[in-house]
Amino acid sequence: MSVVIQSVLTVLGVLIGLLALAAGLTFIERRLLGLFQERYGPNRAGPFGLLQVVADAVKIMTKEDWIAPFSDRFVFFLAPAIMVFATVMPFSVVVFSPAVAVADLNIGLLFFLAMSSLAVYGVALGGWASNSKYSLLGSLRAVGQMVSYEVFMGLSVMGVVVLAGSFSLGEIVRAQSRMWFCIPQLPGLVIFLIAGSAESRRIPFDLPEAEAELVAGFHTEYSGFKFAFFYIGEYLGITLLSTFVVVLFFGGWLGPWLPPILWFLIKLAIVIAFLILVRAALPRLRYDQLMRFGWMVMLPLALLNLLVTGALVLAAGR
Repeated sequence: MSVVIQSVLTVLGVLIGLLALAAGLTFIERRLLGLFQERYGPNRAGPFGLLQVVADAVKIMTKEDWIAPFSDRFVFFLAPAIMVFATVMPFSVVVFSPAVAVADLNIGLLFFLAMSSLAVYGVALGGWASNSKYSLLGSLRAVGQMVSYEVFMGLSVMGVVVLAGSFSLGEIVRAQSRMWFCIPQLPGLVIFLIAGSAESRRIPFDLPEAEAELVAGFHTEYSGFKFAFFYIGEYLGITLLSTFVVVLFFGGWLGPWLPPILWFLIKLAIVIAFLILVRAALPRLRYDQLMRFGWMVMLPLALLNLLVTGALVLAAGR
């Protein structure tokens, strides 16, 4: 019974922590962007502007939950739920520390890749069910972009699997006890960061939501609580990408002196701040540039990284 209670508490703790982090990231991102761009971020509502998060939540939850009369109502409701589900589920296999994990599956990395690929259905169905030309064009862009960059993201982590000899995230972290994989797998890290940013549709890869061309893209017709699901899903996507960067390339919970979970959170905060800095520093690409870069640059580099890693491991084994 104690094991069951511990598992339930772990699941609740992870869920509550994720929702709190997603809400907090809306504030942290705006303050960091203000700092990088030499302007003020939120600083009026409450001390240091902290109550701005509460104000935004109240505003978005109390807006009229409008449903387009020309939409497919069932799919229109289903799409945001798929987005959040596909973003939350991969956290169930993350090993935050030796004592904190929902489930350390021996196929944890494959589970992450499978679940994260489901997010494309939420985007595609949301744009299609809206029955709007702007939403449909945004979802078509998103499908092409996300399906393409899933390939490169999957290939980029195969070098990590070869070095660790396992798909278990716990084993991958323990395999980095002597050297973090960000050193021997630097090309894989760069490819994973770029592909993950494109998967989460972050600037400079936010083409499915290009305001000047497509209004708000696939969620143009969404409002109220359903829009909040897409909004939360975006920030959970940032957290998910940063979490797996830490686990796969920066040694997860490994570190001296401090408690393991604290090391994990410190690394996570640094990676999230870096992704926000990228948003502040880089302009949006054109869609043709995005796809050409993926298939002409990312794919050959990912395959070359896997080939060289496999050859070195075989040579070392002999």
